[in-house]
Formats: sequence, C-alpha cells, structure tokens
Amino acid sequence: MTRVVISQPMYLPWAGFLAQMALADVYIWLDDAQFSKGSFTNRVQVKTDAGMKWLSIALEGKGSHRAIHDLAPAKADWHQAHRALLLQALRDRPHAKAVLDLFDGLPFDAALVETLIASAEAPAAKLDVLPARRLRSSKMGVDGRSWDRVLRLVQAVGGTEYITGHGALSYLDHETFEAAGIAVSYMDYAPRPWPQSPAPFTPYVTCLDLLASLPAEEAATHLCPATLGWRQFKDRKETGL
Repeated sequence: MTRVVISQPMYLPWAGFLAQMALADVYIWLDDAQFSKGSFTNRVQVKTDAGMKWLSIALEGKGSHRAIHDLAPAKADWHQAHRALLLQALRDRPHAKAVLDLFDGLPFDAALVETLIASAEAPAAKLDVLPARRLRSSKMGVDGRSWDRVLRLVQAVGGTEYITGHGALSYLDHETFEAAGIAVSYMDYAPRPWPQSPAPFTPYVTCLDLLASLPAEEAATHLCPATLGWRQFKDRKETGL
C-alpha cells in the first residue's frame, strides 16, 4: 500500500498537520494552487501570556491572483518580528532554544515558498515523521482541476490510499477514487495534550509550541496519527457522533 497526502504549503503548521505527514509514504506539496486569503498558507497562531497572537506574513500585493509558488513577502525582514514573538511566547518552555535555532535555520533569503515548505519539513524531521518521498505538484506535469487533479496526482505516484483533511468531504468524488483502486481516508485528529501555559490547552497553535515543550521523541508521541475511512467519516459528520 502506498499512502499519499497532498497539501498546500502552510507556515509553521499545527501539530495535526504533522500527524498527517506521519502517515504519508508520498507527500505532494500543492505549490501551484492559487493562494487563498484567510488560509493558513502564510499565518499561524501562537499562544502567549496575553492570549492568542497571529504570526502572519504580509504578502506583496496581498497575494492576489498568485499561485503559492509565486508569493513574495511585502517586507524582507518580516521574520525578525516573528522571532521576537516566538521568543516571548516560548521563553519559559524547556526546549525554547532548540526551537529558535530551528526557526533561525529556515531559508528566509529564498523564495517564500521555500520558507513555507521548510517551516513544515524542519519540525517534521525533528519529530522523525518527515515522509521520505516528497514532490511538488508544479513539477509533476499533471493537469486537471479540483478532485480530478488530486486523483491524477495520486495515480502519478502509484498511490493506493489517499489521506486528506476534513475540508475535502464537500467536493471529493469518493466513488471515482474507489473505482480507480484508491481508498480514501480522512484524518482523525486527536493530538494528545502537552504541557502548555497559560491554560486552557489548545492544539491549534504552531507545532513549535509542542517542540518547545517536550524532547523530540516524546513530542512525537503526542501527534497520535489516525484515519477514518470516508464512509465512516461521512457518517460521523452527518450524525454528529
């Protein structure tokens, strides 16, 4: 079985994103998708003593009508303010220095898409959940739109199972995937809480929060990667159970 995950690049993503990476044999970065304002492509939350704060990358032209791999930051030094906020938010965590070293090692001088992808792959590598085979849709020569392109991308890498996030339920043609010999599974997100202050705990912050709180090997056990078959997932959504 070859499990495939396809996702748009996201900036310093939450732990559930890394749980999805942990399940993939092949990971495809959908880097040629059009940027969507309000998505997590260029922003993520961080927990501070003063409440939740956004780490947001201001985009040149606000990112309008651009593919993700064509995005550029509005300011060259944007990451300096992000580092300062991370230092403030995580300063009391036992592994804050290692996390800041990881952040400092991101390729801020490269194209923004490189920074976005590295900001997910570096934490995944630290947790030993980085898929060995990683591709970019822009370089695969696979056309199509919406779920049809997703199907073609999975087929292009010999996938037999497609693992996706919850948003795909509204548009994916599950039966067509099955007819092509590809099972569809949805993430069953349930990360185990880790030491975090102030209370209450929330997993919906950058994965650096997890990495700053625990040694990497222990932190990885909090991801709890799991999936549900699409029929079971659909039933759960419809019944609310």
